[in-house]
Amino acid sequence: MLAIFHKAFAHPPEELNSPASYKGSKKPKVPEETLKDFLAHHPQNTCSMSFGHAAVLAYVRPDQPFSRNQRLFCGIDDIYCIFLGSLNNLSLLIKQYGLSKNTDEAMLVIEAYKTLRDRGPYPADQVVKELDGSFAFVVYDSKVGSVFAALGSDGGVKLYWGLAADGSVVISDDLEVIKEGCAKSFAPFPTGCMFHSEGGLMSFEHPMNKLKAMPRVDSEGAMCGANFKVDKFSRVNSIPRVGSQSNWMEWDQH
Repeated sequence: MLAIFHKAFAHPPEELNSPASYKGSKKPKVPEETLKDFLAHHPQNTCSMSFGHAAVLAYVRPDQPFSRNQRLFCGIDDIYCIFLGSLNNLSLLIKQYGLSKNTDEAMLVIEAYKTLRDRGPYPADQVVKELDGSFAFVVYDSKVGSVFAALGSDGGVKLYWGLAADGSVVISDDLEVIKEGCAKSFAPFPTGCMFHSEGGLMSFEHPMNKLKAMPRVDSEGAMCGANFKVDKFSRVNSIPRVGSQSNWMEWDQH
């Protein structure tokens, strides 16, 4: 999967940017080039959607549709979700949200997002923490231009993110595409964490602890985009606040 969001809509952490990206022979690419690379890497069963200059979503249909390492894509009410992996408690969550039995994980995540956006107050970290399994997802709400992404805590699914040449945030499970598109300005997406374009990055496993950017150096000795780890000695100033469409992701990380 590949998701690219313009920096005006998604506000990625500054620590993802590496000055080394512009010193070597390989420099970051613009989003259009990265999309072309992704489609070239996956010439079969790939579909993509563009939302003007705001966003691009690309998805590779799985070879085995009923595998536990599934890849799902769906759109409901102008909200789009790419989901990787599987949930162990899908049936339970379907009942909890009052959804039909044929609901898959991507549909469920959209419903959870809509619940957070429209019908709070629910702590966003609590909603994501209820997802039991190996998973990663990216949600794009095209009506309001917001981005919501998360990666499960067990490490069963790999996800990476970085910065394109124009500052757009690039999210993908294809490490080679990330490396080609972001040069040194990329890092593994942190496990047990979620990212929202307004609220930034936080741990849903440890929501009361801040995240600390850890410098990362590759095998060539070049500084890359930072890793993010939970800082167990530093706490956020307030409990994440969720109560309306305007503030459901305005958690305080300062």
